Amino acid sequence: MQFSVNAQRLDPYKNFKFRVKWDGRYVAGVSKVGALKRTTDVVEHRTGGDPSTVNKSPGQNKFEPITLERGVTHDPEFAKWAGKVWNFGAGLGAEVSLADFRKNVVIEMYNEAGQLAIAYKVYRCWVSEYQALPELDASGNAVAIEMITLQNEGWERDTAVTEPTEPSFG
Repeated sequence: MQFSVNAQRLDPYKNFKFRVKWDGRYVAGVSKVGALKRTTDVVEHRTGGDPSTVNKSPGQNKFEPITLERGVTHDPEFAKWAGKVWNFGAGLGAEVSLADFRKNVVIEMYNEAGQLAIAYKVYRCWVSEYQALPELDASGNAVAIEMITLQNEGWERDTAVTEPTEPSFG
């Protein structure tokens, strides 16, 4: 059974209701979050007396970078975090804030009724890429997007977040 609390539910959760937080606060205006993806290296090995086939076993895990996008506003959170990794004009020895350039991030997904359904904790993130402004186009018709790319050292589902009881009307 895919849904234990709401057995009548057949549809999986949608991808358009979510929030992101770090430092215990929700980050304003995040409109897109890249996929959480993990890959495991394959280690091939065989001994000389084995048949001419290769044995395979799991090796190191790698967690792919995650991108966060939002419309350009006056909220400085993306720029402030990116500035901890490298701060232009800070002076020799002050370009990087080694004490606090890493943050843990929480990504929350909500059901259609706006109830928290699933959350993931992403560990030891830091900004490896920052886009303050997109390409600007006088003939364009789009929202200006700000973006950060987060390197991370792993993530896990927050098992304290359980399936909510969905409301019934009528």
